[in-house]
Amino acid sequence: MVFKISALWSIVLLCWVWNPVKAQTKSLYDPSANAGADIAAAVTKAGKEGKHVFLQIGGNWCVWCLRFNKLVTENDTLKKAIDTGFVTVHVNYSKENKNEEVLASLGYPQRFGFPVFVILDGKGKRLHTQNSAYLEEGEGHSAKKVLEFLKAWSPDALRSENYRK
Repeated sequence: MVFKISALWSIVLLCWVWNPVKAQTKSLYDPSANAGADIAAAVTKAGKEGKHVFLQIGGNWCVWCLRFNKLVTENDTLKKAIDTGFVTVHVNYSKENKNEEVLASLGYPQRFGFPVFVILDGKGKRLHTQNSAYLEEGEGHSAKKVLEFLKAWSPDALRSENYRK
């Protein structure tokens, strides 16, 4: 009987410890988020800071989406490029919330699969939609290709004074 009670208490303790840890783990893509409001806030912030908005569209179900985010948050060069030139928003696409209205307003980027990236300027104008397959290499995304993409769509790259003689 002592073993049964001890085993039961171990299970109860494990569940009690596990639940708060699970509750504290935030998903990268939040199906309950208001994508339209999040994008609007990012556009306002980007406009004030002289940045662009980088929309990472995907879902927690998408291994390539999670791999991409891991790459750009753990690679110091990529992290700096994103932090310097962009305000990032993770836009959820899942069976719980496909964000159909938002994606329609962005020209249906989901047609390229996931993850898919959309660059907006500081006024909310869509500048580019990127099929992430072109940034892949092996079992993930190429840091070199991602950096080239980020540089090509950074605010500095699109400043007209950089192209005047």
